[in-house]
Amino acid sequence: MKKLLLPLLFLFLFLLESMFVQYAPPKVFGHDYILVPHFLFAGILFLTIYAGRKYGIIYGAIFGLLFDIVWIEIIGIYFFLFPFVAYLISKIMHVLQTNIIVAFLISLVGIALLELGVYEMDFLIHITTLEFMSFLKMRLYPSLLLNAVFLVIVSYPFKRQFEKFAESIRDE
Repeated sequence: MKKLLLPLLFLFLFLLESMFVQYAPPKVFGHDYILVPHFLFAGILFLTIYAGRKYGIIYGAIFGLLFDIVWIEIIGIYFFLFPFVAYLISKIMHVLQTNIIVAFLISLVGIALLELGVYEMDFLIHITTLEFMSFLKMRLYPSLLLNAVFLVIVSYPFKRQFEKFAESIRDE
């Protein structure tokens, strides 16, 4: 049962993102902001921080591929970026202390790196014509704010869950 809990949690976060996108209003505070929830990726980053690089990269690759198959026309953007950013975050965390505030801030950095990577790839292959400053104002900043609110709510439960997961792995 414990081995099923982690994939079910990530599957729930994947579905929660989908429901949020479906029910989020198109105009936020009278502006055309693009709110992109990265609840799943935030969970993967917390897994990377508290349970280790190996699990973050594995779950990042699996759910990145699932994300590409379900939502994106091009297979590979999230399949590459989820594990890559998880790897970068794991390297950064070797230098920093692993406390919940640092994990919160580093997760926001990881989400920003993911958003920037997706924007750059989309811009390079001409999927988007959005200028960089417009991207920052319309998509990156509102998305970071949304994900920061989400992380404030779930950081402590994520930390406890992934620490328990890491402890159960060490005990086996």
